[in-house]
Amino acid sequence: MEKSIVLIGFMGVGKTTIGKLVAERLNYDFIDTDEIIAEEFKLPVSEIFKTFGEKTFREREKSLISNLCKENNKVLSLGGGAFLQEDIRRVCLSTTTVIFLEISFENWKDRLDLIIDSRPILQNKTITEMEELYHFRQEIYANHHLKINTDDQSPEEVTNQIYDLLHSSRSHL
Repeated sequence: MEKSIVLIGFMGVGKTTIGKLVAERLNYDFIDTDEIIAEEFKLPVSEIFKTFGEKTFREREKSLISNLCKENNKVLSLGGGAFLQEDIRRVCLSTTTVIFLEISFENWKDRLDLIIDSRPILQNKTITEMEELYHFRQEIYANHHLKINTDDQSPEEVTNQIYDLLHSSRSHL
């Protein structure tokens, strides 16, 4: 049994896409925590925020992630804001291998049209406010075990890098 892997990074970086590929390659279970919460509430995350508020969402997120981190052989894709919670950071860093999927702001902006409607935190924000949020979160994401820059790489290329890094560094984590 190998400890689970947690993917962190800014919204839209590809945590779900890459997480599914990594899980398949390692023969692990893949779990997108936002999808689990959406299924429980029977609402998209954006509607959970509107209907129940961010506090309710964050409390459920913390409980779910804390429980999942105790399990082995899983790849967890965390929502972009999950790692902002100190309790989540602590449990992830102490029980799993945390991989930061990094993307430059310039490359992230190219994906904005694909993600803006499904990200409640981006609603009614200017590009300057989005950039401030991006830079603020980069400081939080600095707490990790491994980092992969996703700029100009396909999900398959990132997956191969993760696989190689895991196999070369598992004995050191």
